[in-house]
This record gives sequence, C-alpha cells and structure tokens, in this order.
Amino acid sequence: MRDYLITFHKIVLDGAGHDRCIVQRRTRLRARSDVSAAWEAKALFCRALGISDWRLRADTCEVMELAHFVT
Repeated sequence: MRDYLITFHKIVLDGAGHDRCIVQRRTRLRARSDVSAAWEAKALFCRALGISDWRLRADTCEVMELAHFVT
C-alpha cells in the first residue's frame, strides 16, 4: 500500500478578477493505487460535508503519491 495526499481545490475570483485556486480540504490516505485513493477521498469529502457529489464544493481533485524516504 502506498501513501497519497489528496487535495480538493475550488477556483474563485479575487478582488481584481483573477482566478485563485483555494484549498478546500486535504486528506492523507493509504491505498493500492492513485485511482483507489481518489475514490476513497471523494467519498470521505462527501460524507464530511453531507453532500452527494464532491464537485458541489470543489473544482479539482489532485492526487499525489508521497515519497518514502529510507535513512
């Protein structure tokens, strides 16, 4: 199993009319693949906010595998 950091972002306009990417939620999970990590994170996101679809509160879902450093 691998460690993943999943980040949900919402794109909003700032006062000058520029797009800004705002972090809505971050989750660290252990999963077999990036796809399974994304599915699990989306389910947790929906459950935590009481919504049926994660896209109601976020525009993107970014999955990043965390490196394991052995010292």
